Amino acid sequence: MAVSWHEELDSTNDECRRQAERGAPDGTVVAAIRQTAGRGQHGRNWSSLAGNLHVSFLLRPAPSPARAPEIGFAAALAVAETVEHFLPPAVPARLKWPNDVLVADGKIAGILLERSAGADGGSWLVLGIGINLAAAPPDVAYPARALAEFVPAPRPAEALAVLEPSLRGWLARREREGFLPLADAWQARGPSRGERLSVRMGDRLLAGAFAGLGPAGELLLATPEGTERVIAGEVLAAAPAEREPQQPDPPFRPPLPKEIGGPPGPEPTRYGDWQFKGRVTDF
Repeated sequence: MAVSWHEELDSTNDECRRQAERGAPDGTVVAAIRQTAGRGQHGRNWSSLAGNLHVSFLLRPAPSPARAPEIGFAAALAVAETVEHFLPPAVPARLKWPNDVLVADGKIAGILLERSAGADGGSWLVLGIGINLAAAPPDVAYPARALAEFVPAPRPAEALAVLEPSLRGWLARREREGFLPLADAWQARGPSRGERLSVRMGDRLLAGAFAGLGPAGELLLATPEGTERVIAGEVLAAAPAEREPQQPDPPFRPPLPKEIGGPPGPEPTRYGDWQFKGRVTDF
């Protein structure tokens, strides 16, 4: 993948989209030292601090709307491998549904997927990734971390040199084997079975014990009413006292729960927090 580096952009996702509209090929990579209009989860701004990695990848053709969120899981696994490449062995990277990457209970990276279609009917997906290398933003909704808190911060180009082949490997594995191996790998880094989670879905708050992932990556929660399948929502931070003893995760073989959040809507433009009508995951 050829990387186009910029001193400053409004957003690497926006520049990647502009290049896609001009016919840029699959595998185009856009990176920036600074962003002036980075955006994040639920319409929030993404703080593009100096020394951090801001990068977007162009994927052609775009997967179907139903399968597009799988790309976010692949990206989360690649980011987790990237930050662990620099972290001490005793500090692992964990995952929060669907594709947030956590270190020491703080968010260290975010992911944003945006799907578009050209005038010729072709479609593409822009995958944006932001990793806190040198600094973490203050005053954010979820506690944030940066690699510099644990090790000397790598340069953005160094981090990208690790991220790109890892991402390419997970995307290739998805093409060969489907979503199942990604789901198993995600669960190995995700919540423990039985861990208490709370999910905000609009004005509703759902609490339950983590019961795995559904066949398309939905979040499964065990509640007194049965197993709920969450397809749209934001997982909130859980207090340590709310966590139940860890149990080993069995291989990914989800039950057939009832669906929470409603069916997917019209052709989406953004993905990442499992809402197919314009919501975004961090970038």
